[in-house]
Amino acid sequence: MRILVLNGPNLGRLGSREPEVYGAATLADVQALLDGVAGIEAEVRQTDDEAELVRWIHGAVDAATPVILNPAAFTHYSYALRDACAMLRGVAPLIEVHISNPHAREAFRHVSAISAVATGVIAGFGIDGYRMAAESLSRAAR
Repeated sequence: MRILVLNGPNLGRLGSREPEVYGAATLADVQALLDGVAGIEAEVRQTDDEAELVRWIHGAVDAATPVILNPAAFTHYSYALRDACAMLRGVAPLIEVHISNPHAREAFRHVSAISAVATGVIAGFGIDGYRMAAESLSRAAR
Protein backbone atom coordinates (compact mmCIF):
# COMPACT_ATOMS: atom_id res chain seq x y z
CA MET A 1 0.00 0.00 0.00
CA ARG A 2 1.35 3.38 -1.02
CA ILE A 3 0.80 6.26 1.40
CA LEU A 4 1.77 9.90 1.46
CA VAL A 5 3.26 11.29 4.66
CA LEU A 6 2.89 15.03 4.37
CA ASN A 7 4.48 17.52 6.73
CA GLY A 8 3.87 21.24 7.04
CA PRO A 9 5.98 24.25 7.94
CA ASN A 10 9.16 24.03 9.97
CA LEU A 11 9.10 20.23 10.12
CA GLY A 12 12.06 20.16 7.75
CA ARG A 13 13.98 21.42 10.78
CA LEU A 14 13.21 18.37 12.92
CA GLY A 15 16.23 17.31 14.90
CA SER A 16 17.39 20.88 15.45
CA ARG A 17 14.15 22.78 16.07
CA GLU A 18 13.12 22.84 19.72
CA PRO A 19 14.39 19.34 20.54
CA GLU A 20 12.87 19.65 24.01
CA VAL A 21 9.45 19.69 22.29
CA TYR A 22 9.99 17.70 19.09
CA GLY A 23 12.91 15.43 19.99
CA ALA A 24 16.11 14.79 18.09
CA ALA A 25 14.67 12.70 15.25
CA THR A 26 14.63 14.03 11.67
CA LEU A 27 12.29 13.40 8.75
CA ALA A 28 14.88 10.90 7.49
CA ASP A 29 14.29 9.04 10.75
CA VAL A 30 10.54 9.15 10.09
CA GLN A 31 11.15 7.64 6.64
CA ALA A 32 13.36 4.89 8.12
CA LEU A 33 10.73 4.15 10.78
CA LEU A 34 8.00 3.83 8.15
CA ASP A 35 10.19 1.68 5.90
CA GLY A 36 9.89 -0.95 8.64
CA VAL A 37 6.08 -1.10 8.56
CA ALA A 38 4.95 -4.23 6.71
CA GLY A 39 2.86 -3.66 3.62
CA ILE A 40 3.50 0.10 3.51
CA GLU A 41 5.37 2.10 0.91
CA ALA A 42 5.61 5.56 2.45
CA GLU A 43 6.64 8.70 0.64
CA VAL A 44 7.62 11.38 3.17
CA ARG A 45 7.36 14.99 1.99
CA GLN A 46 7.71 18.36 3.71
CA THR A 47 6.89 21.89 2.64
CA ASP A 48 6.66 25.31 4.21
CA ASP A 49 4.26 26.32 1.40
CA GLU A 50 0.54 26.02 2.12
CA ALA A 51 -0.38 25.95 -1.59
CA GLU A 52 2.02 23.09 -2.27
CA LEU A 53 0.58 21.09 0.62
CA VAL A 54 -2.95 21.66 -0.73
CA ARG A 55 -1.81 20.48 -4.19
CA TRP A 56 -0.34 17.32 -2.65
CA ILE A 57 -3.67 16.62 -0.93
CA HIS A 58 -5.47 17.17 -4.27
CA GLY A 59 -3.14 14.60 -5.84
CA ALA A 60 -3.94 12.14 -3.05
CA VAL A 61 -7.65 12.65 -3.70
CA ASP A 62 -7.22 12.07 -7.42
CA ALA A 63 -5.17 8.88 -6.82
CA ALA A 64 -7.21 7.71 -3.79
CA THR A 65 -3.97 7.60 -1.78
CA PRO A 66 -4.13 7.39 2.03
CA VAL A 67 -2.46 10.30 3.81
CA ILE A 68 -0.70 10.78 7.11
CA LEU A 69 -0.62 14.52 7.67
CA ASN A 70 1.28 16.60 10.18
CA PRO A 71 -0.06 20.02 9.24
CA ALA A 72 2.16 21.76 11.82
CA ALA A 73 1.21 25.43 12.18
CA PHE A 74 -1.39 25.07 9.40
CA THR A 75 -3.35 22.90 11.87
CA HIS A 76 -4.73 25.93 13.63
CA TYR A 77 -5.78 28.27 10.85
CA SER A 78 -5.59 26.79 7.34
CA TYR A 79 -9.13 26.45 6.10
CA ALA A 80 -7.75 25.92 2.59
CA LEU A 81 -5.92 22.83 3.85
CA ARG A 82 -8.99 21.72 5.80
CA ASP A 83 -11.18 21.98 2.70
CA ALA A 84 -8.66 20.01 0.63
CA CYS A 85 -8.49 17.32 3.34
CA ALA A 86 -12.29 17.11 3.40
CA MET A 87 -12.15 15.94 -0.23
CA LEU A 88 -10.44 12.74 0.97
CA ARG A 89 -13.55 11.65 2.90
CA GLY A 90 -15.02 8.62 1.22
CA VAL A 91 -11.96 8.41 -1.06
CA ALA A 92 -9.02 7.53 1.21
CA PRO A 93 -8.19 7.74 4.91
CA LEU A 94 -6.47 10.77 6.41
CA ILE A 95 -4.70 10.48 9.75
CA GLU A 96 -3.62 13.71 11.43
CA VAL A 97 -0.38 13.30 13.38
CA HIS A 98 1.37 15.61 15.81
CA ILE A 99 4.75 14.86 17.36
CA SER A 100 3.93 16.81 20.51
CA ASN A 101 0.55 16.98 22.26
CA PRO A 102 -0.99 20.28 21.12
CA HIS A 103 -3.45 20.19 24.03
CA ALA A 104 -0.58 20.30 26.51
CA ARG A 105 0.88 23.41 24.90
CA GLU A 106 -0.19 27.02 24.27
CA ALA A 107 -3.94 27.65 24.07
CA PHE A 108 -3.84 28.64 20.38
CA ARG A 109 -2.61 25.11 19.59
CA HIS A 110 -5.68 23.47 21.16
CA VAL A 111 -7.88 23.96 18.08
CA SER A 112 -7.39 22.01 14.86
CA ALA A 113 -9.07 22.98 11.62
CA ILE A 114 -8.14 19.52 10.30
CA SER A 115 -9.34 17.09 13.01
CA ALA A 116 -13.03 17.27 12.08
CA VAL A 117 -12.31 15.95 8.57
CA ALA A 118 -9.62 13.42 9.58
CA THR A 119 -10.25 9.71 9.93
CA GLY A 120 -8.27 9.84 13.18
CA VAL A 121 -5.77 11.87 15.17
CA ILE A 122 -2.57 10.73 16.88
CA ALA A 123 -0.68 13.21 19.06
CA GLY A 124 2.01 13.29 21.68
CA PHE A 125 3.95 10.12 20.90
CA GLY A 126 6.91 11.69 19.11
CA ILE A 127 7.72 10.30 15.67
CA ASP A 128 6.27 6.97 16.80
CA GLY A 129 2.89 8.51 16.00
CA TYR A 130 3.75 8.21 12.30
CA ARG A 131 4.40 4.48 12.75
CA MET A 132 1.13 4.08 14.67
CA ALA A 133 -0.73 5.80 11.84
CA ALA A 134 0.94 3.67 9.14
CA GLU A 135 0.19 0.46 11.03
CA SER A 136 -3.44 1.53 11.34
CA LEU A 137 -3.65 2.17 7.60
CA SER A 138 -1.99 -1.19 6.89
CA ARG A 139 -4.47 -3.06 9.13
CA ALA A 140 -7.44 -1.26 7.57
CA ALA A 141 -6.30 -2.28 4.08
CA ARG A 142 -6.22 -5.99 4.87
